[in-house]
Amino acid sequence: MSNPSPERKALFSAAINAFLMQRCQDKRDKLPPDDPRHEALLAQHAPPVWLEDAARRVMQIQAVTHTLKAIHPEARGTNLYCPPQTLSPRTEVGSHSLTAGFSGDVVGNAAALDVYKFLKIQVDGLSVLDGLRGGDVDLLAALSHDPQQAEAWRAAFVSITLPRGDAATHGKAKQLYWLVGDDPQRNDDFHLLAPLYASSLAHAVYRTIDEDRFGDAAKAARTARRERSEHPGVVREYPQLAVQKLGGTKPQNVSQLNSERRGNNYLLASLPPTWKSHDLKIPHHVESIFPIFGRLPEVRRRVIALRRFLLSDPDPTIETRDRRDYEIEGVIDELVAFAAERQSLLTPGWSAAPACDLAEPEKLWLDPGRMASDAEFRASWRWMDWPDEIGKRFGNWLNGQLSGHLPVGDIEQRFWADELSVDPEWAARMDRQRKKISRDEPMASGGHQ
Repeated sequence: MSNPSPERKALFSAAINAFLMQRCQDKRDKLPPDDPRHEALLAQHAPPVWLEDAARRVMQIQAVTHTLKAIHPEARGTNLYCPPQTLSPRTEVGSHSLTAGFSGDVVGNAAALDVYKFLKIQVDGLSVLDGLRGGDVDLLAALSHDPQQAEAWRAAFVSITLPRGDAATHGKAKQLYWLVGDDPQRNDDFHLLAPLYASSLAHAVYRTIDEDRFGDAAKAARTARRERSEHPGVVREYPQLAVQKLGGTKPQNVSQLNSERRGNNYLLASLPPTWKSHDLKIPHHVESIFPIFGRLPEVRRRVIALRRFLLSDPDPTIETRDRRDYEIEGVIDELVAFAAERQSLLTPGWSAAPACDLAEPEKLWLDPGRMASDAEFRASWRWMDWPDEIGKRFGNWLNGQLSGHLPVGDIEQRFWADELSVDPEWAARMDRQRKKISRDEPMASGGHQ
């Protein structure tokens, strides 16, 4: 172990002493000048005495980033402390998106919160808690001249981030069975999840929205907009914002951060989109629907994202394959939605019009309703060679979007086609249509059930 730096040790000592002196003075200010408890308070806040007591009381609280208390204040289960840097990077927004200066939360006995305030003391950009977690020798030397004593206090204080007992959920906690296999009738194909409230993330969201709504910069920007004058700022709106109160009249029973927000937690609007049906045009005088599909803004965006990723020449790792599959699935999702819109909104039989020049596989794909009135068309659909042809046409189209930028050929074309054929939503829609045909066929053919 390296020798402590006298300068940094002095900085930590000064910060700790200032914290204790301020706490002591706040309490003494409430007493009459001649009250005999002045001396007792001074003795209690001597660093060795207070630190020994704090190391004992720290077991009454727990530092968390994800808490169960916000789900139900009476739930007695596991809370977790997971700093952002320990979480896997993802493209979605989550707790991993927080920066190193994130706000940690604390649950437990409110009477011991002064210990957490001590651990949040900042010295040279480093909190006491982080310093102890990292075994900062200067901080340990500031705690005590006795290395064994300093190490004992360090072990006690850093335990604030550890779960209390074995991982457990509770009857008042939320639990969710999540399908991870293929068969929803098998118990082994489910994981049981116990969701926790992302307290640090919720606090960051709250502060951001609050600043956008009530901050001075936001007010100035809104005033400029109302007066139609120039302003360098940005106005952010959160339509249909809801406020969820946690903890009722005692928000401190949920967590420290919840208490600081007076129990208020913002909920962004999470509503299904309002369907704006537009006049779908029957694809007349075109041999394929794919050029029309490729001009959709979201499809273009997803294809560009896929092309940029492949052009980055990523290493051949699992993460690369996962990212590639994610981008391809986005394109396929758009294709399935594009087809579903035409299958459900266009009048069945539209593909029989003389002006419809679509290739036969695309007619069978996009106009399944025609089977009810066209026995020959139904027989062709049931022959089921058209899905492979759609896959090939999809592969050709996607190759066309990438060629000129990437060396794509038959291998890639077959890969794109295979990805479409195994897409769960594509397969599920096909299966539903097959079952519907089986149900309707006796009536369509004039038979009797």
